[in-house]
Amino acid sequence: MIGALFAVVMGSAYSALHRESVNQRLALAELHRTRGELAASQHDAGVLAERERLAREIHDTLAQGLSSIVLLSRAAGSALDAGNSALARERLGLVQSTAAENLAEARRFVRGLAAAPLERGSLQTRLAALCSDTARRAAAGGGHLQCLFRMDGTPVPLHPAYEATLLRAAQSLLANTEAHARASHAVVTLGYSPESVALDVFDDGDGFDPLNLPSGPRTDGSGFGLLSLRERVADLRGSLSVESAPGEGTVVALRLPLETAAGASGGGE
Repeated sequence: MIGALFAVVMGSAYSALHRESVNQRLALAELHRTRGELAASQHDAGVLAERERLAREIHDTLAQGLSSIVLLSRAAGSALDAGNSALARERLGLVQSTAAENLAEARRFVRGLAAAPLERGSLQTRLAALCSDTARRAAAGGGHLQCLFRMDGTPVPLHPAYEATLLRAAQSLLANTEAHARASHAVVTLGYSPESVALDVFDDGDGFDPLNLPSGPRTDGSGFGLLSLRERVADLRGSLSVESAPGEGTVVALRLPLETAAGASGGGE
C-alpha cells in the first residue's frame, strides 16, 4: 500500500512537472513571438521616422534648389529671346552657382552629414547670405524683392539641431515668399533671449487666410513646407505661429526654448 501510494504521488508529481514544462515552453514561445513583433514594430517606426526626416531634408534643400534652377533657367531663356545676352549670361551664372550648391548639399546628404549644414559659417552669416541670395535670384528672375537680415540680442552657442531647424525654416519660408507672395520686401530676424531663440520671417506680399492652410500635402506634392517645419519645431518642443491675411503680408514666427537645447534630439537631424 505504501509503495502504491508512493507511485501515485510520484506519478502526480511527474505529471505536474510535465505540465509546468509544457507551460514554460509555451510561455517562452509567446515571449519570442512578442519580442519579434516588438522588434518589427520598432523597426517600422524607425523606418517611418527616417522617411519623414529624409522627406523634410529633400524638400528643404534639394527641392528648393531645383525649383530655383527651373525659374532661373526660364528667366535666362526669356533674356535670350529678348536678345539680351548679358542678362542671360548673368542668369545662367546663377543657375550654375545654385546647381553647385545643390550638388554640395546632395553629397553631404548622401554622406549622412545633413546634421551639420552650417559648416560654411555661423548661423547669422548663413542667414545673411541666404537673404542676399534670395534678393539676387529674385532680381535675376525679373522680380524686385529686397530681403534683409536683422539680429536682436546676444548670440549664444546652439545645438546643431537648433541651427539646422532655423536655417531650414528661413530657406523654406523665403522660397515660398519668392515663389508665391509677390512681395517687394522681406525681413528675416534672428532673436536671442535668455529663455529662447526666435526666427521671424516677414513679407509684404499678397498674404492668405491661415485657416485655409492644407492639413496635408496637396495632390501635386506642394503644401509640404509649413507641415515639415511644424514637425521640425515640434521635435524640439518649440512653437510656430502664422499671421497673415489677404493683401496684408505674412509673418511666420518660430520659437525654440533654450533650456532644452543641450539635449535636443540627442544629436540633431
